[in-house]
Amino acid sequence: MTLYEELKARNLIAQVTDEEEIKELINNGKATFYIGFDPTADSLHVGHFMALCLMKRLQMAGNKPIALIGGGTAMIGDPSGRTDMRQMMTPEMIQHNCDCFKKQMSRFIDFSEDKAVMVNNADWLMDLNYIDVLREVGSHFSVNRMLTAECYRQRMEKGLSFLEFNYMIMQSYDFYVLYQKYGCNMQFGGDDQWSNMLGGTELIRRKLSKDAYAMTINLLLNSEGKKMGKTQSGAVWLDADKTSPFDFYQYWRNVADSDVLKCLRMLTFLPLEQIDEMDEWEGSQLNTAKEILAFELTKLVHGEEEAQKAQSGARALFSGAGNAADMPVAELTGSDLTEGSIDLISLLVKSSLAASRSEGRRAIEQGGVSVNNVKVTDVKAAYTAKDLSADEFIVKRGKKKFIKIKFII
Repeated sequence: MTLYEELKARNLIAQVTDEEEIKELINNGKATFYIGFDPTADSLHVGHFMALCLMKRLQMAGNKPIALIGGGTAMIGDPSGRTDMRQMMTPEMIQHNCDCFKKQMSRFIDFSEDKAVMVNNADWLMDLNYIDVLREVGSHFSVNRMLTAECYRQRMEKGLSFLEFNYMIMQSYDFYVLYQKYGCNMQFGGDDQWSNMLGGTELIRRKLSKDAYAMTINLLLNSEGKKMGKTQSGAVWLDADKTSPFDFYQYWRNVADSDVLKCLRMLTFLPLEQIDEMDEWEGSQLNTAKEILAFELTKLVHGEEEAQKAQSGARALFSGAGNAADMPVAELTGSDLTEGSIDLISLLVKSSLAASRSEGRRAIEQGGVSVNNVKVTDVKAAYTAKDLSADEFIVKRGKKKFIKIKFII
C-alpha cells in the first residue's frame, strides 16, 4: 500500500487539487509541505493533533515538513468557522505562544539535520509595505470570488471586518514565500481551509508560473458534532499542565462508540490490518478498543510511562483492576482547612472539579457529587483532617471526573 492509499484508507483526505501529482510527490518522498498553526493560545490542543500526526506520517515516508507558526497572521485572526471576531492579542502574547508551540511540536516532528523546518510568518508579514501588497498580491484576488468562500459567508450575517477579510491574502502569501524560500510545493490543512489554500496555489501559479498543490484533511467530528478536542469545559490541550495525561486519556476513552474506529484509523500508527479486525467488535469489545485508542494517543503525546499510569488509574476507579496510586491527585494541607475542616464546595473548587463555588453548589444539589462512592447532596457537608487522611479519599463529580485527595500534615 502506498502512502497516499494509506491516507485514503485512514479517511484522512477530504479534497486535493491534483491527485496524480500529489500521489507522485508524497509516495516518493518529494513533497516539501507546510501546515500552519496560529498561536492563539499557549498550548496546542487536540484540534492540532491530527495535523501533527499527518506531518509525522509524511516525514516518516521521506517528505519534508514545514511547521509554520502564524505569528503574523495571528495579528489578524482567521475567520474560518467563527461567528464573531477573534480577540486581538499583543505581540508579546503571540511570541510567548509561539515559543510554547515550538517545544510541543518537537515531540512529533524531527527537526534535526534539516529534516524539517519551523518558521514564523511574522518574519515576512510584519515588514510588508501596504502599497506593495495591494499591487503585487491583491491584484491577483477577485473580491467576488473571495466572498463565495465558506469562511467568509459564515461571517457576513454578523459582519466581516476588513481586517479579517485580508486573512486569505496573508495565508496565500505565506505559501508564495515558502515556495520561493524553501521549495515548498504543497500545503495541508483542515477542510475548512480549502478556500484559503486554493488562494495560495493560484497566487504561485499566476506570479511564478509554477505548480503548487493543496490537500485538505477531514476534520474529525464527535457524535455531538463538535470539532475534535472540544468539550463542554473547553479544549483538550496537549500541555500536561493544562490537561493532565489522565484527563487526556479519559477524553479518548470516552469517545462515542461510532467514533472509536475512525479515531484509531486517523490518529494512531497501528497497522490498518489490526484496526480492520476491530470492525466486528461490539459491546464490551468496543470498550477494549477505546482503551487501545486512549493508550496509544496518550503515549504519543505524553510518553508511554504516563500512558500506563493514566490507564492504570482509570481501571482502578472504574473496574477496580488498576493501581489506585495512579489516580489523579489533589494535595491539601492544614492551611486549606477552616476551624479544622473543609466544606465539600471548597473541596470541589480546590481539586479543580468545579470552576467556582456556585458551580460546585449546583453539582451537589443536582446529585452529581459523591465522596468515597457515597452520593452527597448536602451543600454544607464538611470533612476534617482525619477524614482527609484516610488511605483513600476520592471525590467524584459526574460519571467521569474524579480526584484522589492527599492530605499533607
